[in-house]
Amino acid sequence: MTQYRKGLVLDFGGVLTTPLLPAVLAFEKREGLAAGTLLTGLHLDPEGIRLTERLERGTLTQTHWNEAAGRLLGVRPENLMGRVFADLRPETSVIAAAAAARRAGVKVGILSNSVGLAPWNLYDGYELEKLYDAVVLSEVHGTRKPEPEMYRLVLDALDLKAEDCVFVDDTEQYLPPAAELGFATVHAVDSARTVTALESLLGVPLSGKDPGRVIG
Repeated sequence: MTQYRKGLVLDFGGVLTTPLLPAVLAFEKREGLAAGTLLTGLHLDPEGIRLTERLERGTLTQTHWNEAAGRLLGVRPENLMGRVFADLRPETSVIAAAAAARRAGVKVGILSNSVGLAPWNLYDGYELEKLYDAVVLSEVHGTRKPEPEMYRLVLDALDLKAEDCVFVDDTEQYLPPAAELGFATVHAVDSARTVTALESLLGVPLSGKDPGRVIG
C-alpha cells in the first residue's frame, strides 16, 4: 500500500512565483546590461555571494544590499531588488495546488531564503500567513538553505517529521539536504510537472481538472 505524505513544504521564489531567470534577464535588458551580468556579479563573484548570503541571514539590510550590489553591477541602487524581480508574477497553478492540498488535510508550509522585507517586499500580496500553516523566512532565524537547521525549523512549525513531508524548490542544490533528512523532494522546473509530482506523492488531486479523481 502506498504511503502518501501528509505535509508539503514549498520554496517561494520560482515555485509560488513565475521562474526567476526570465525576470532577471528582463531586468538586465531594461538596464542595458549584457545577459548573465547579474548571475556573474552576484552568484559567481565571491563578494556578490557574500552579500547575498548576509542578506538571506538578516545580517545585511536590503537597502545596504541594493547599494553594494548596485556598485558591483554598475547600476543605480534605488529599489534594486524590486527592479530585479519586477516581472515576477504568481504561479497560479501551484498556489491553487497548495490550497487544494490544504483542503484535503495536508499541512502546507513555506520555506524561503528571504531577500529583505523593506523597502521592497517579495511576499506582498501572497497572504502567506493566512493561506499556509507555517511560514519560515531565513532572515528571521539567521539561517538559510541549504543548512539543515532551516529545514528543521519548518518541520517544527508544522509539527511533522521529514519522512511525512514533500519539499519543493526551484534551486536544485537545496534538495539533497532535505532528502538526507527524509523529505521526498521535487525540483520545480515546470509548474504542471510539479503539480503532477505532488499529486503522486500526496495522493490527492490538485489540478482541479477532475475533483472526483482518486490518486493511486
